[in-house]
Amino acid sequence: MAKYPTLEAQNRTEFGKGAARRLRRAWQIPGVIYGPELAEPVHFAVPLLEMQALVRNNGVNAIVEMDIDGEKYLTMVKHVDQNVLTLDIDHIDLLAIKRGEKVEVEVPVVLEGEPAAGTMSIQDADVLLVEADVLNIPEEITVSIEGLEVDTKITAGELNLPEDITLVADEETVIVSITYPEVDEELEEAAEAAEEGGAEAGAESAEETEE
Repeated sequence: MAKYPTLEAQNRTEFGKGAARRLRRAWQIPGVIYGPELAEPVHFAVPLLEMQALVRNNGVNAIVEMDIDGEKYLTMVKHVDQNVLTLDIDHIDLLAIKRGEKVEVEVPVVLEGEPAAGTMSIQDADVLLVEADVLNIPEEITVSIEGLEVDTKITAGELNLPEDITLVADEETVIVSITYPEVDEELEEAAEAAEEGGAEAGAESAEETEE
C-alpha cells in the first residue's frame, strides 16, 4: 500500500495577486509542481484545509500524490509560504519525484534524555542533510544525550543513522555539545547586593533594639 495520501486539485490558469486572493477567499491556495522530469511547471489550486492538514501531519518533507484534473503527480513538499498573521498557507511549491529515487533532504534532529547532573546541552544543529529513498524519508533523527559529561560533543559522523540513510552533511558538523550552565553575572551581582543590603538592615535593626 502507498505510504502517501492523494489530494485532488484543479489546473490554475489565472495568475497574479488578484487571482490568488480570489482563491484564498474560496478556501483554496495556489501551488506549483516543478522538476527535471516535467516539460514545464504545473500550476494548480488545492483546498487550503486539506493541504494544511497534510503538512501538519506529515512534516516538512511530506510526500503527496496530486491528482490534478485526472493527471497524477507524485511529489514532495519543498517550500511553504505562510501568512505571518493567520499562519495559513498562502502558496506551496512541490517537487515532482519518482519511486525509487534518492533525494537530499534536511531532517529535523531531536535530542533525547538528559545530560549529567549540573550540565546542560546546547543543540548546534536543528536539522541534518541526508540522502534517502524518496518514499522512506525519516520524520526525525533522534540523538541520545543521556548522562553525557561536560565538554562532550557529538558530531554528524558519530550518529547511527537509520538503514538506507546516507549522511550528506560534513561529518565534523557538531550536533550537540554539553557544557556548564551559564551564570548571569548581573543577576548574581544583584543577588549578592540584596544579601548584603539585608544583612546591613538586620544589623541596624539590632543596634536600634539594643539602644
